[in-house]
Amino acid sequence: MQRPFKILGIQQVAIGAPDKERLKTLWVDLFGLEVTGNFRSERENVDEDICAMGAGPFKVEVDLMQPLDPEKKPAVHTTPLNHIGLWIDDLPRAVEWLGGKGLRFAPGGIRKGAAGFDICFVHPKGNEEFPVGGEGVLIELVQAPPEVVKAFAALAVAPS
Repeated sequence: MQRPFKILGIQQVAIGAPDKERLKTLWVDLFGLEVTGNFRSERENVDEDICAMGAGPFKVEVDLMQPLDPEKKPAVHTTPLNHIGLWIDDLPRAVEWLGGKGLRFAPGGIRKGAAGFDICFVHPKGNEEFPVGGEGVLIELVQAPPEVVKAFAALAVAPS
């Protein structure tokens, strides 16, 4: 059972609240993260500030999200830890292999995410057809760009 892909590391953590300004007080003003972008999507019902910590291929996003309409789905604010994103070295192979092992993906398939990388989501719950899910956690699989794949590969072979 050889896995045809690698999970390299954490790409992002997404945190939701009714008002992202309160999140910014903690993450930007007090913790010192830098706001590097903003993403708004009617389809995803989200207004998010993309923040960053770390640098280069080891940079981790912290996305601070609020709903555009609190009455609509997805309700990005109802679970404070909205989702965690994982760098994947070969997203299409990962999706094919994981789906074959019974992993349930959220609707939408592989698509461009807020940061410009190809992404897809693991559904928080399994079902009859695909019994394996995130056990209550939404998980974003993110295609790592070549420089991130290379940096994690070098880290894996570095002498300790």
